[in-house]
Amino acid sequence: MIDVSRRLFLAAALLPAAALGRERAPAVLRAAPPLPLVVLDPGHGGKDPGAIGVSGTYEKHVALAAAQELQRQLMRAGRCRVELTRARDVFIPLQDRVGIAQHRGARLFMSLHADALADPGVRGASVYTLSGTASDAQTAALARRENSADRFGGPSFRDMPPAIASILGSLVRQETQSGSVRIARNVVGTLGSGLGLLAHPSRHAGFMVLRAADIPSVLVEMGFMSNPQDEAALRRPDHRARVASALARAVDGFLGGPEQGTRLAG
Repeated sequence: MIDVSRRLFLAAALLPAAALGRERAPAVLRAAPPLPLVVLDPGHGGKDPGAIGVSGTYEKHVALAAAQELQRQLMRAGRCRVELTRARDVFIPLQDRVGIAQHRGARLFMSLHADALADPGVRGASVYTLSGTASDAQTAALARRENSADRFGGPSFRDMPPAIASILGSLVRQETQSGSVRIARNVVGTLGSGLGLLAHPSRHAGFMVLRAADIPSVLVEMGFMSNPQDEAALRRPDHRARVASALARAVDGFLGGPEQGTRLAG
């Protein structure tokens, strides 16, 4: 025969936790998906100074300072994660910059530059997307100067027949190009609000650093070191902050979807 204390113990074990005045164990919450990752690529670095301005400013320093400011603004907004291909003055080969974005699973890749042209009178910001042919001779010259190799790292489709892999690769490239054009349109729209733009600011060429076939990618020329006004402006933190603010709005529009991106681009 079961004694009274034993009966009470069994009854307590069968009662729901709430009936005993205790809270139920909290339900296991499903983890929220990670925020999209934006990889910023400050051009040049280390033994590669990039363009040298008319008063001695190194492009590599301007690019890094602008990328760090853009990173601060994007992370403060809290809508995406942000990583840099380099956070200090080191040299990174172009194919490795692309590889960093691919390895991290980036949603967007943006390379920041301030190059030089033969004509010191040319000034203003511009944005470039990948293409097999250059939109103009000036852009072709920029691409030749930026490129140190011509390797293409596209997406891999393992264990698939070659014909299917080719079709899937083509679809990925088309989708990536569409995304690249959309972010470029956003950049032109936001930079055009109070910041000087190069004539025909949206251009294209075979930039090696943009050859991530599965990641929308753009190269932003924030101005030209060969122009005294552009160089002087890019040396100032307040001007770089304005450029970063415009680029942050473009990124936000891109991450918000095609409709928002088109609206921001005007």
